[in-house]
Amino acid sequence: MASTENESRGAFIVLEGLDRSGKTTQVKLLEEKFTKQGKNVKIMRFPDRTTPIGQMIDAYLKSDVEMDDHVIHLLFSANRWEAVKQIQALLASGTTILCDRYYHSGIVYSAAKQNPSLTLPWARAPERGLPRPDLVLFLDLTEEQAQARGGWGGEVYERSGMQKRVRELFWGLSMGGKDIAAQGLGLDEGEWTQEEEDLVVVDAGGSVEEVAEEVWNKVQGRVEQVTRGEVGRSSNALPAELFGEISESEEQLWGVGLNIEVYEEYFELNSNAGYV
Repeated sequence: MASTENESRGAFIVLEGLDRSGKTTQVKLLEEKFTKQGKNVKIMRFPDRTTPIGQMIDAYLKSDVEMDDHVIHLLFSANRWEAVKQIQALLASGTTILCDRYYHSGIVYSAAKQNPSLTLPWARAPERGLPRPDLVLFLDLTEEQAQARGGWGGEVYERSGMQKRVRELFWGLSMGGKDIAAQGLGLDEGEWTQEEEDLVVVDAGGSVEEVAEEVWNKVQGRVEQVTRGEVGRSSNALPAELFGEISESEEQLWGVGLNIEVYEEYFELNSNAGYV
């Protein structure tokens, strides 16, 4: 049933995809369309490299510093958590958010590293409580197509093998992961659960105009549903059942004290390097 709160809130739309898949271009085109309709709209992107945490992430992505896989994963997550109050306030004010990457990228890119101690449940855990999108579009492109677009390969994740695994894992999210164990990623099928929010695959191999038309059709329909109060999950926190079982050792790892120690230690190590 529609509620007054849902009728007045903004929609939360996320675009995901490989590097050079056209996310930023499509987000800007969406902004133009909504603006012409007189709607309030805000573009957000993650990582947000303007914050102190974002600056550390930027240094890592540019290979200026090295970090443990777990540490950089926590920093990516913290970068999203920094924006929670802003996201909630914008949605409550009726502003639609167009987001260039969100926690799906955080989970998938970390899992694609194939670090045996950075499991999917571990990667998902710090995302608990984040505002949930109303719609997630995965702009699908092969790593060869992405590389052919140029400007690719300058950052730490822009490697063909890495991008290939990322694409496979995004497909796993869109399908609920039933076939992911056969992808050669060394993951048990039980580690995957269907994402409750809609993750829709869009073929990003066409022209900018062709992709924009498909993106607009999907986004416009969902925004209309939000306006009518038919979709009400965006302001809700991610439920625990979305993340699978957490082992006892992983549960201990996520104790508040250790989390704080990890962040404090990393901030202290980098404060003299100009990243904090």
